[in-house]
This record gives sequence, structure tokens and C-alpha cells, in this order.
Amino acid sequence: MPLAITSASAYFDSLSTAVSKLSADGIEEIAEALLVTYDRGGKVLLFGNGGSASLASHFACDLGKGTSNGRQRKRFRAIALTDNIPMMTAWANDSSYEDIFSEQMINLVEAGDVAFAISGSGNSPNVLKALHTAREAKAVCIGLTGFQGGKMKSICDICFVVPSDNMQIIEDLHLSIAHALFSTIRHQLEHGRIRPKLAANNYSGTF
Repeated sequence: MPLAITSASAYFDSLSTAVSKLSADGIEEIAEALLVTYDRGGKVLLFGNGGSASLASHFACDLGKGTSNGRQRKRFRAIALTDNIPMMTAWANDSSYEDIFSEQMINLVEAGDVAFAISGSGNSPNVLKALHTAREAKAVCIGLTGFQGGKMKSICDICFVVPSDNMQIIEDLHLSIAHALFSTIRHQLEHGRIRPKLAANNYSGTF
């Protein structure tokens, strides 16, 4: 069982400990994968539940609008599958809650796109099903998770596991990672691309 956090100072001590264990290389690898997809004109499809759903929407906005900075250049094609509430509730009502992302994925995903899954536990059935659908379509699967990575870790091409067993700490750092990715990507688009270190089909690794 994780240690109980009983005060604000204990919370921030736990947050600092988790930050100190983060792998910057893992975040850079995700940034490169997103930039490769951008260069190809592919889409980034983001999804998650609860707080992760909010982050999917937030990060899609950062990629789609924030990286453009109002300039006339090719833009990120980022779509949060969490944003179409009628679509999600229709699939949940008529089929299953497990299908709310995978069925949207079928409509949108193409080979070379990125399926960007966010799940604190790594075990959400609807997230896992969407990742399987994306893999079948030959999309690149990227995950943000925590704890030990859950089932998601084995499905993703790149899976960043936040080193914590506290869901609030995990969600805090997922947002920080998304902002680090956004800031890195925006800088590269504005100041010249660093040549990607990753080969087109060489996505692997868990962090």
C-alpha cells in the first residue's frame, strides 16, 4: 500500500521525489515521435478517462493551436476523442462504454497516425481497446501512465510510466509532461527542427 499523504508538505515531498525520478530522455522520445507524425501529415488522436480525458483535450489544444502561434505554417492535426460527447454517449448507450474510443478510432485512424493514450492505471478497458484498434491500423501507440504501467505498457510503442503509486501525483506529472512536450515541439517548429534520432519504424521503449 502507498504511504498516506497527510499534509500539503508531504504531498509536495512526494511530488518532488517523483519528479526527480522522471526520465527526460523518455519525454524527448515522445516529442520526436510526434514530430515525425507531424512531418508526415499524420494525426494525433488523444483519449483517456476522467482527469486523463481533460488532459487529452488540453494537450490536443496545445498541439493544434499552441504550436501554431498564429503563424501560417503547417499545423498539428490533433483530435481529442474525449471532446465529442454525443458520439461517446451514443456508443456507450448503444454498444458499450468500452467502445467509446475504439469506435471513433475506426472512423479516424490511418497508418502512421499517433494514438496517444492517457491512463493513470494503464488498465482502463476502453483505452486498451482503442490502442488495439490503433495497432491494427498500423498507428504508432504512445501512452502516459503510472504505477507499474498496467496492461497498456505492453501495447504501446512508447510508454512513459510516471514513477509513483499515487494517482494525484501521476496526474500532476502527466500534465507537466504534456507541457514539456508542447514546449519542446513548439521550440523546434519555431527555431528549426532537430533531426529526429528515431527511424520511422523504430519506436520502442518504456520509461
